[in-house]
Amino acid sequence: MARLKTAPTGESVEQFLQEITDEGQREDCRSLEKLMRAITGDPPRMWGASIVGFGSYHYRYASGREGDWFLTGFSPRKKNLTLYIMSGFAGYEALLKKLGKHRTGKSCLYVKRLSDLDPATLRELIAQSVKHVAQRYP
Repeated sequence: MARLKTAPTGESVEQFLQEITDEGQREDCRSLEKLMRAITGDPPRMWGASIVGFGSYHYRYASGREGDWFLTGFSPRKKNLTLYIMSGFAGYEALLKKLGKHRTGKSCLYVKRLSDLDPATLRELIAQSVKHVAQRYP
């Protein structure tokens, strides 16, 4: 079976964050690091070259595919800050309406700046997602 390209590395999260050239995005990432650490109780780890992940779980699908992934995380991208909401967004419609300016993918929340979001709603969305994934994959 093929290995996932994105896996935990031994690279320094602090070094990665220091190298973010956009000061606003760097500060947003530091805020997310604190928030996600508080929610998961886990320290950040680099997953691949550009994702900061927190916690982990092992999944196994009916197809036989399996692997390890992080409970939540983020990645500063050129156009957006990407937050990983691993439970997806089904069932979170009310929170998304209150969240603020964002776009979503399957499990990605795309934002320009954290200041575009309601902080309490963001915290609740991440916390509910982490709880859901941890219960689904004990």
